[in-house]
Amino acid sequence: MEQQLKQIEQEAIAEIAACTDLKELNDVRVKYLGKKGSITEVLKGMGKLSPEERPKIGALANTVREKVTQELEQRAKVLEQQQIQEQLEKESVDVTLPGRKVRTGNRHPLTRVVEELEDLFISMGYEVAEGPEVETDYYNFEALNLPKGHPARDMQDTFYITEETLLRTHTSPVQARTMLAKKGKPFRIICPGKVYRRDTDDATHSHQFMQIEGLVVGENIRMSDLKGTLDKLAKRMFGEDREIRLRPSFFPFTEPSVEMDISCFRCGGNGCNVCKHTGWIEILGAGMVHPNVLQMGGYDPKKFSGFAFGIGVERIAMLKYGVEDIRNFYIDDIRFLSQFRRAEG
Repeated sequence: MEQQLKQIEQEAIAEIAACTDLKELNDVRVKYLGKKGSITEVLKGMGKLSPEERPKIGALANTVREKVTQELEQRAKVLEQQQIQEQLEKESVDVTLPGRKVRTGNRHPLTRVVEELEDLFISMGYEVAEGPEVETDYYNFEALNLPKGHPARDMQDTFYITEETLLRTHTSPVQARTMLAKKGKPFRIICPGKVYRRDTDDATHSHQFMQIEGLVVGENIRMSDLKGTLDKLAKRMFGEDREIRLRPSFFPFTEPSVEMDISCFRCGGNGCNVCKHTGWIEILGAGMVHPNVLQMGGYDPKKFSGFAFGIGVERIAMLKYGVEDIRNFYIDDIRFLSQFRRAEG
């Protein structure tokens, strides 16, 4: 049995040295050290030995086991290192080759319009104000001179969560909240954000869209101030040769109220399919802040006045970029969005 163990040791060491990969090495380990391995089989026969031989053979078996185990571990380290080296050589990169250009995204057209408008109004001394999209009936309607049962609410049918909680229909609630927060002090703000209305989606309507509303409150604020602001807005977004006109309209939170049109930037006012052959394009609604709204916001309407306007971001983007279907802004079609790629930096 002693001779058998020595022969097993020699054979195992020779096979271990001949292994070329980790799988072969594992097969050798099982062959000699496994439950049915050669060394294990020898140990099973120790019961036939005399009491004097057992300690000697047991010690030799353990020595052989340890020797084979050490050889296995050393060979495994060598093979693992070889495997890593082969992988590095196979996956090596030629650093002298030109790099592959990584295709990056670009800003969404609606984001670009919002940022352009924000830059304009910030340069005019306005602050950017934000508020919750889930609003209370009070801030969305009542604080804006739209009491319960007012017929003008029908134009802004929205998604109700409870009878007193809803998805805001405009960003005007931010204006109401700002008036209360300013506590009677003059201010100028714009309020960009998403709004929601229960509308049937088509080429020009969406149940979710974006607005930027503006509000100026102070002493001696006049309609001429509003007109000058809107004129600057039109020229910034559509060109310096644009003209504007104001038409009487109705909004519950402003009095007087107006709709603003700009001279068509496609035909110069001569008439085309963009302006429906009128020479003018309707852009936004505006007006002087209603005294009731000022009073509910904590301002004395005899001392303070103000103007407000509301811009539909999608409408501006559609006109500015010649987009015919509002739904294109929301379906994330890379073919559509890639048209707005430009160098930025």
